[in-house]
Amino acid sequence: MSLTTSIERMQRLNYLIGKKATGTPQELANKLGISKRMLYEYLDAMKDMGLSIRYCKCSRSYFYLDNIRLIVKIEKKE
Repeated sequence: MSLTTSIERMQRLNYLIGKKATGTPQELANKLGISKRMLYEYLDAMKDMGLSIRYCKCSRSYFYLDNIRLIVKIEKKE
């Protein structure tokens, strides 16, 4: 898997969590085109970065506990 693909998936994951529109873990994995196991690895990586992510069984979605969001920026310096 390329770095670009990983970054795009993490950005999409961040967007869906921010909108509280992830669905169940299996649905979210399907939206991202990855396995559930890989989804959990992405979520763990985001938590390691200091993001407070939780899952609500009632709304069937992941959400952020606070206002901290992931911003990924890649610049090419010449």
